[in-house]
Formats: sequence, C-alpha cells, structure tokens
Amino acid sequence: MKALITSLCAALVLAAAPAWAQLSRDDAAGAAQRASGGGRVLSVERSEVGRRAVWRVKLVTPRGEVRVIMIDAQTGQAM
Repeated sequence: MKALITSLCAALVLAAAPAWAQLSRDDAAGAAQRASGGGRVLSVERSEVGRRAVWRVKLVTPRGEVRVIMIDAQTGQAM
C-alpha cells in the first residue's frame, strides 16, 4: 500500500510540473516570429499563464512595433 501511495504522489508531482522541455527557447522565438509576420526577437522568458507553461517573447515587427507574444510551451501555438 505504501508503494502505491508513493508512486501516486510521484506521478502527481510530475504531472503538475511545467513541461519546459516540450518547446525550446529558440523554437518559441521562431513561432513568435511566424505569428507576427517576422521581426527581430528582443527577449524570450519562461512564464506561466494560469497553470500553463508559456514562453513570453518580446520582438520588434518589420513595421517597427514592439510586441509581446505568448507561446504555449507544449503546443508551440501563439496564445
């Protein structure tokens, strides 16, 4: 019984942790560039929105606008 509880607790801890390894920093930057139509990436930071792991990508668009685009760390989709 103790082994079952220990295994269950370990599974819950792993399920609750953000999955940063799903999408790299470079992949997130590329996804943000595609979502904004190109541009130069200024910064990429890890963050959370609600309970979802996201990459916060700040970039300058080809038109000179500074934008922040949130990229889902698991799917790679702009939010």
